[in-house]
Amino acid sequence: MKLESALKYFNPKSQSITDSSRATGSESLTGTDLMGAIGFCQSKSPFGISAVMAKTGNSEHDAVRTVQQLMQYANRSAPKLLRKAAGAKLGRCLAVLSKLAFDEYARSASTMEECHLCNGVGLIEVEREVVRYAGHINMSGDEVIPPRMAKELVREKCIHCNGKGHVSARCRCNGTGRVRDLEASRKACAPVDHDCERCSGRGFKRSPSSAAHRAINALLPDLTQSSWSRNWKPFFESLVTKCEIEESHADAVFRKATK
Repeated sequence: MKLESALKYFNPKSQSITDSSRATGSESLTGTDLMGAIGFCQSKSPFGISAVMAKTGNSEHDAVRTVQQLMQYANRSAPKLLRKAAGAKLGRCLAVLSKLAFDEYARSASTMEECHLCNGVGLIEVEREVVRYAGHINMSGDEVIPPRMAKELVREKCIHCNGKGHVSARCRCNGTGRVRDLEASRKACAPVDHDCERCSGRGFKRSPSSAAHRAINALLPDLTQSSWSRNWKPFFESLVTKCEIEESHADAVFRKATK
């Protein structure tokens, strides 16, 4: 049984009344069996089960614990050049990278993030020419006093988020990861889909590594782009991969426990 299939027991729905009889076979697993399997999985793969629980939003405590475990792994595996560049600020840098790596791991098509243009306000300040005085026109239609214009900062609706203050990570494929292949559909005279080129079938857009670069650059102003690309970026990607590896290990342990 997959680990993600057992997560529905953390969000029970209302009772469903039906005339179909329940399965009474001895091989069926009860809720108690699944909770025991999750407990066994937590003892064998604490990092992985915490990451899965935090990713699905079932526990905020697991999110904090996952970031802490990721920081411990980052402290053990940080390269020497990275330690030398960070110096006394290594701990703060690892904390920032671990939090951003977890956010990248937990990212999905339903993720909502703050708009970077309006900072979540929904409005942006732009300089426009506004009418300070409309002028005066006499009864015959002649302009007696011309209008007076002035440049001022005005607040307008943010175009990027359409005034909502947040944007969705969902791709143009509407989170499915599949788009219609028009040419192949025309040849086959039937609907043909293929993986979305923009998201590579994930269903959502990855956050750019420049966000992590800006966060680290605020702590280390002397960090160059070449140093980030050569030393820091691969290390940041390895933290994201670590979360995915631990999730796979937890899923394998859970499958073994429920086999």
